[in-house]
Amino acid sequence: MITPGLAPLLPALLLAQTAPASGGGSSLTPFLVQFVLIVAIIYFIMVRPQQRQRKKHEESLKALKRGDEVVTTGGIVGEVVHIKETAKDGGANRLDDRVTIKSGESRLVVERGRIARITGAAGTSSTAPSA
Repeated sequence: MITPGLAPLLPALLLAQTAPASGGGSSLTPFLVQFVLIVAIIYFIMVRPQQRQRKKHEESLKALKRGDEVVTTGGIVGEVVHIKETAKDGGANRLDDRVTIKSGESRLVVERGRIARITGAAGTSSTAPSA
């Protein structure tokens, strides 16, 4: 039977009995190691390849030139007719430049950053030459 004076101390006594005899800090170390390993795996499998892909895409957009065939994020396929650079600070943010593309009989103005991919380079034809 527990006396009324010991009732508030009961949870503390139970915790003291279940605590390991060797310091409490060592039980946290394996958890921290696992956590760091999980974060490192996520970084090297998901984040880093995505950063590389984004950087490669931005470099290809900066190298965009007249005559390239492009596909916009909206799915419009066209040929680059004109590029108007809007950056006034020496071209630091070239993804805001305006690109005029010709698709069929229409001409559209899109931002350079809204181009999803470049399908054909200038001077190369996508069809086989006829003999």
